[in-house]
Amino acid sequence: PESQTKVMKFVVTVAASVILLVNFSVCIGFTNIRNDRRRVWSMSTDATASKTETAVAMGKSLTGKSWLRCKPIGVGACAGQEVIPNDAFSTIVETSDAWISKRTGIRKRHVLTKGKGLRDISAESAIAALADANVAASDIDLVIVATSSPDDLFGDAASIAAAIGANKAAAFDLTAACSGFLFGMVTASQFLHTGAYKKVLLIGADALTRFLDWNDRGTCILFGDGAGAVVLEATESAEQSGVLGFALHSDGERYCSLKLAFQPNFEELPNAEKSVVDRGSYGKLTMNGADVYKFAVNEVPAVVAEAINNAGLTVKDVDWLLLHQANIRIMEHAADVLDIDMDRVLRNIDEYGNTSAGSIPLALAEAVRQGKVKKGDIIAMAGFGAGLSWGAAVIKWG
Repeated sequence: PESQTKVMKFVVTVAASVILLVNFSVCIGFTNIRNDRRRVWSMSTDATASKTETAVAMGKSLTGKSWLRCKPIGVGACAGQEVIPNDAFSTIVETSDAWISKRTGIRKRHVLTKGKGLRDISAESAIAALADANVAASDIDLVIVATSSPDDLFGDAASIAAAIGANKAAAFDLTAACSGFLFGMVTASQFLHTGAYKKVLLIGADALTRFLDWNDRGTCILFGDGAGAVVLEATESAEQSGVLGFALHSDGERYCSLKLAFQPNFEELPNAEKSVVDRGSYGKLTMNGADVYKFAVNEVPAVVAEAINNAGLTVKDVDWLLLHQANIRIMEHAADVLDIDMDRVLRNIDEYGNTSAGSIPLALAEAVRQGKVKKGDIIAMAGFGAGLSWGAAVIKWG
């Protein structure tokens, strides 16, 4: 009958549709499986390539100065709260905003306000770094404070550790002037690499405006007060390293080019023996700008290249160049010699000026906060200054 024929056609149509749907679903399933396999294969290939690149670099690296078993995992910073723009100097010394910015790249600087000390901004930067690393202060084993201008001449590290709650940590100050943070990074890495400690808090901080001659145009326009901190932790293997290579140097023959010397003042005591004692004090920061500039443009590119070579890497492997924020011209020269574009040079000298040991972590913290520096990025950093001292390190962030 005609009705049965229609029913049969309907059944056949439905069955065919079901079969097509099943086949389509199976095809889609196989396609997804193939795509998943491609993604897994791609990820596996990337991982294999990364392992291969690591193995090649480690094979070329300099033993003892590369691939230390530790990595940086958090950063924070804090600068002085009072901001002094370039124009504020025009009534103090013969200068102008245009003159300063053209020759240095500096447009303003931050200085400590009344009631605030170096320990305060150091502690704030440390707390920010711990939060960024998601590490409790009680888990820190060692606190290193790189500074040349502590609140207490005997050192600030122990009191800073107490202020942030790092009550189980050993603590000490390290003095290497503007190279301080870089030298501190290498020092902290040694403690972690050997297995002596698991987590180290490194702070770079200075308030050199305390020691400026505000009538000396060659120095008073350059410096600001600031602090930055980085948390480093030990890794299980060198392959997981975040401190890939380093190089350190100093030359005491040239120490007079940049110094902050003690000024002796011998006086007799009012006793029967008339004992003579030194009742002097530290003077003002002095610098031969031409000599320091010549030193920096010669040594900085060379030491960065040395650290990269020690890591078994090439300049092409570097994502970012981060130099002590002393002068924009030094940064431009180093970038040119190393063949690194200026858009890959991290800098904030225009805002903070030269904050000595605080300058590298201040710039790093800002770059991480802005999303420029991401986990896995390779950064070549260099510090240079009084001593004379200079050094570089190549790190992998995170």
